[in-house]
Amino acid sequence: MNRKFYLSGVAALAIVPASAQAQDEERFENDDQIIVTASPLERSVGETIIGTSVLSDEELQRRIANSIGETLRREPGVSSTFFGQGASRPIIRGLGGDRIRVLDAGIGSIDASATSPDHAVAVDPATAERIEIVRGTSMLLYGSSAAGGVVNVFNGRIPTELPEDGVDGALRIGRSTVDNGVEASGGFDLAIGEFGNGTLVFHGDGFYRDADDYDIPGFAESARFIAAEEAEEEEEEEHEEEEEVFGTAENSAFETKGGSAGLSWVFDGGFFGISGTAMDTNYGVPGGHGHEEGEEEEGEEEEEEGGVTIDLRQRRLDLNGEIEGDFALFQKAKIRVGYADYEHAEIEPSGEVGTLFTNEGWEGRFELVDKPMQAMGGEINGAVGFQFRVRDFSAIGEEAFVPPTNSDQYGVFAIKEFTNGPWRFELGGRYEHTSHTVDETGFSRDFDGFSVSGGVGFQPTENTFFGVNGFRTERAPSTEELFSNGPHLATNQFEIGDPTLEEEVGRGVEATARYSTDRFSVSVNGFYTSYKDFIYEIETGAEEDGLPVFQFIAADADFRGFEVQGEAELFRAGAFDVHGDASIDYVRATADVVGNENLPRIPPLSGIFGVEARSEIVDLRAELEIASDQDDVSDFELPTDGYEVFNAFVTLRPFAAARTLSVQVSGHNLTDEEVRLHTSFLKDLVPLPGRNFRVSLRGEF
Repeated sequence: MNRKFYLSGVAALAIVPASAQAQDEERFENDDQIIVTASPLERSVGETIIGTSVLSDEELQRRIANSIGETLRREPGVSSTFFGQGASRPIIRGLGGDRIRVLDAGIGSIDASATSPDHAVAVDPATAERIEIVRGTSMLLYGSSAAGGVVNVFNGRIPTELPEDGVDGALRIGRSTVDNGVEASGGFDLAIGEFGNGTLVFHGDGFYRDADDYDIPGFAESARFIAAEEAEEEEEEEHEEEEEVFGTAENSAFETKGGSAGLSWVFDGGFFGISGTAMDTNYGVPGGHGHEEGEEEEGEEEEEEGGVTIDLRQRRLDLNGEIEGDFALFQKAKIRVGYADYEHAEIEPSGEVGTLFTNEGWEGRFELVDKPMQAMGGEINGAVGFQFRVRDFSAIGEEAFVPPTNSDQYGVFAIKEFTNGPWRFELGGRYEHTSHTVDETGFSRDFDGFSVSGGVGFQPTENTFFGVNGFRTERAPSTEELFSNGPHLATNQFEIGDPTLEEEVGRGVEATARYSTDRFSVSVNGFYTSYKDFIYEIETGAEEDGLPVFQFIAADADFRGFEVQGEAELFRAGAFDVHGDASIDYVRATADVVGNENLPRIPPLSGIFGVEARSEIVDLRAELEIASDQDDVSDFELPTDGYEVFNAFVTLRPFAAARTLSVQVSGHNLTDEEVRLHTSFLKDLVPLPGRNFRVSLRGEF
């Protein structure tokens, strides 16, 4: 740990005694927020046994970025795959890809983002009203693809309640300097009339963003990468002069637009609605991943100028409903169904389509929430549910490293909870059937998985909560892990799957402790998971089509780590209430193999420390992001330097009483630090954006 990280940690701990002397005011709101993603029983953040967090309101507006991954990257335990401004997916506790589910109001994104890090998530944060993050396995509720966690984005496209005064909405416009970017987004709900015993509510929203190639602090390639290339050239006695890219991340521009319309019937005790959504995105893939032309007659290779761009399109329909009533043993029924037609074309520098990815999918879930039942001096609650996913995936062209495949998944789950005084006991189970069939050959693999979990929560006082959760899960391998066999130029790999892979079995435990008063709150989460037959890629040292060969294998592995988060109200200065906040997270991941035990692309120890002064008219915030060096690397993986990044935010509300208009001016990476994420395939080819100033205007009505 570097010195700055240590000093910042000490400073964060120093806020605790200062807060203890202050008088009681309002309770911190975060622990009281209901999180629906972690359980059908809809417990608050402070009551959940596993690690959860919620991003909403002004904090969400401050963090919104061009992708879900970058929007959430500063949340405890979360990093991102960062593949330029157009594509970035969340990584939770070192796990990514098919182990992290990104949901759109409870239903999957139905895209190809889990297939490759250069594929964008078809859920845009621009119109998000709230984002819930579950850190830790959510397989019981959401299936194999939620083995590492869930990100659930709520955008309000299907209204669940009546708007105040018959109409409400919001509009946001903004500008950024690092990429000459512009953005605009907005949405509204309108009560259009009575229908039966309820009211029809119409929802509409839209967004547009456009940005040029972004600025970087120095060279695109890292010093370690340049040195390694030079050493390799000297060893091979090749000395080819190459102009290094400086100051700009080439081929990182993007344009994205979309919108939705929804109609909902809202009545006493529930709602039922439908929505349609369209999204179109065109973005560059930075890092020099251009496809090469074949050899010329003279035997020389010629690479076309420019890079690969991705043209993404999704059309989506959703149905969502909830109703409360007297249904024999149940008090509430929930249904969600989503359908999407997705495709993206990878466009060569010549303008030709190199590879076309398509994914047509259905997903649905149905839940029944039990009526409370008194027994053994306490109360029993619970829920049962059914979930299905159907996917028709195809990749055709030069980068078709996965064959066209049909995948079906069906799961049933049940959760029970017993509460007696300060104690709460939870028990849940899931059965899941998964099948993958290759279209061309008819080859098929079927998997039957059983997962269970049990937890204990104890709240000895109003301000204190302790929880422990243990689980055993079985995850079916994905189509990419089973059937990959071809060049994957976005990640500079020739990927080979293993069709004989079996289920990945995880056994783990998570413990949480929270303490909260009117002026201070702190939470600590620790986790340990031991995997049998953990599936991951290793570099074999061989080459195919000029690319290093990566093979999917299964080996026993261990993941362990923690997240610590705290907030305190320090003092009052004039019209300002001054707060301090801090969070630190760490994960260590190793595999039981001969030789190098380190797993690839695991995030380092990192943290964020902030001070904020809040008033009715203006809020001021300064924060420091820190990441340590990452030296625990796998074979053929370069270490990554740590960084210290300073950010500042000013939010002005000129009409403080109404709070209908706000102006935010923010400075990101104020010292123009070179930042490379160890979790990114591009970390040695292109860094994150340099110094950036953003101005945004948000109005509500």
